[in-house]
Amino acid sequence: MKKLILVSSSLLSTAVLAAMPVNQPVGSSFTLSNAPNQRALATALANPAAPFLMVNQEDEDNFRFGIVGPLSVGIEMGDVSDLGDQVEEIEDILDATYANNSAAQAGVNDANAILDEIGDTAYVKTSLGMQVPFMPVIYKTDNNAAFILDASISAVAKGSLLADDVNVNGTNDGLVTDTSFYAQTAVDLQIGLGYSQSIWENSHGMLVGGAKANLHNLSMGRALVKLDDEDVEAGDAISDSISDDAVSSTGVGIDLGAVWVSNYYQVGVTVANINEPEFDGAPITANAASNKYGITASDKYVMEMQTTIDAAVSTKGKQVTLGMSYDTNPVKDAVGDEYQWAAASVSYYGDSHFLPGLRAGYRQNMAGTELSYATFGLTFLKRLNIDLAVGLDTVEDEDGDEMPRSAFFSIGYDTAF
Repeated sequence: MKKLILVSSSLLSTAVLAAMPVNQPVGSSFTLSNAPNQRALATALANPAAPFLMVNQEDEDNFRFGIVGPLSVGIEMGDVSDLGDQVEEIEDILDATYANNSAAQAGVNDANAILDEIGDTAYVKTSLGMQVPFMPVIYKTDNNAAFILDASISAVAKGSLLADDVNVNGTNDGLVTDTSFYAQTAVDLQIGLGYSQSIWENSHGMLVGGAKANLHNLSMGRALVKLDDEDVEAGDAISDSISDDAVSSTGVGIDLGAVWVSNYYQVGVTVANINEPEFDGAPITANAASNKYGITASDKYVMEMQTTIDAAVSTKGKQVTLGMSYDTNPVKDAVGDEYQWAAASVSYYGDSHFLPGLRAGYRQNMAGTELSYATFGLTFLKRLNIDLAVGLDTVEDEDGDEMPRSAFFSIGYDTAF
């Protein structure tokens, strides 16, 4: 059997039908940080005050909107890259027939040695995401107010190995274990409506405030398949967890934000999900392995409140910007992974259609996996945005070559400032 391959391919194929996880920044925001940048429409989705800055009324514009995307794809893995080979080796040990108890005990020792090495770090996580076409739409009135309508579909899928002890079945000298594959999926259809306006202005700058309500329809699925279970196909179990056994619920998250903007600098703060909406989790039949890892039969998911501070310095026309942002507390995503992003970037957006915009940065998760990324982006014709992030943490593959543990790619086309 090759259950890990089945699990991984099932997770990937299922995620292709959905989109991006809540705790991943959108599009070029992955490179630029959460600091609002009027040259990058994707940054309007972080701070609820940002939409006010995104419409160029000096050119008598009142609208700005997306066209296609951004479409974002991400993948992340644990410390073990040749997990499939090692799991297949464990399965061969479990499926073997042993002549006596002594031979069975040798198999137990071999299996447990492999599990001790890979058990706590064995996972693969995929994500895909896309804004609904023409979203977001920003309308700015002539009296210092702006409205934003946003819609996206997002998803994350994660497969983990839950390692438990392998023992001898005293009845027939076979081997038994509760070691299992644990698959989790979450699909989020989100519609947001926000309002921002200038609150106070003087000769030094302007204070902008904003609020946004996000309606989430969140569908969550889970599956747990024992490694020694010959009667259950892992691929079927994963598919069932997403379709037949998935649980959907609806909630509204409220975000507040403010940003002080001057000619050459800005500072901002965002408080996301201040009401901490709660969503139903999918049920699961727990076993010794899931209990060992703290997985209960009916987990609920709470979108926890998170505060983010941001700052930027720039040229007067925002052609060159140094931006940074920092989440002051960690929160968990829908599959239980913690995120607390710290990011910094430098960007150039010229006024010519023919010179590409350039951006580069560094991003690190200060909680959970603590993975870090080098980020890069290009903007062509002031509208086509392509961004790539490569994980700086590496893992050795089966040939001894190092490869990144994570990567992120995004492409989108939107209107320019």
